[in-house]
Amino acid sequence: MIDQELLAILVCPETHQPLHPAAASVVERLNADIAAGRLRNRGGKAVTEKIDAGLVRADGQFLYAVRQGIPVMLTDEALALG
Repeated sequence: MIDQELLAILVCPETHQPLHPAAASVVERLNADIAAGRLRNRGGKAVTEKIDAGLVRADGQFLYAVRQGIPVMLTDEALALG
């Protein structure tokens, strides 16, 4: 997952809210949606690559995917959780 020192300084690029690791159940649900072709990112693009983990914004509205240990901190790539 993400190094704790890095996690302590990462924030949402849009709102600057802190982030916390996503529960395994959330990652599993999103990966099932990806496999079924049902998931689009905030920019409207279909998500086709599964995620390894995720960082959830403090308000719980969006998740930033983590792939190969690297968080994808782009606003348009965020995944809606609500």
